[in-house]
Amino acid sequence: MSGSTYFAQDCPTCGRGLQIRVEYLGKEVVCQHCHAQFVSCEPGSDSYAASQSGLALLRRADELLATASAVQSRPR
Repeated sequence: MSGSTYFAQDCPTCGRGLQIRVEYLGKEVVCQHCHAQFVSCEPGSDSYAASQSGLALLRRADELLATASAVQSRPR
């Protein structure tokens, strides 16, 4: 069993809950689900913009829908 301590943070891009080691607090990390890069921070801090995470999720959804549409419209 490791002695690491973790805190929970949602990925601002995909919204998935992540367990991030405390030693990475304030550093750039990568979401293991969507591979987005972001700076980790405590959810209670001023740096954590929960309202912005929903907007990032909607932007990511738009990107994925545009990619899917482009793939479907290609000639076979």
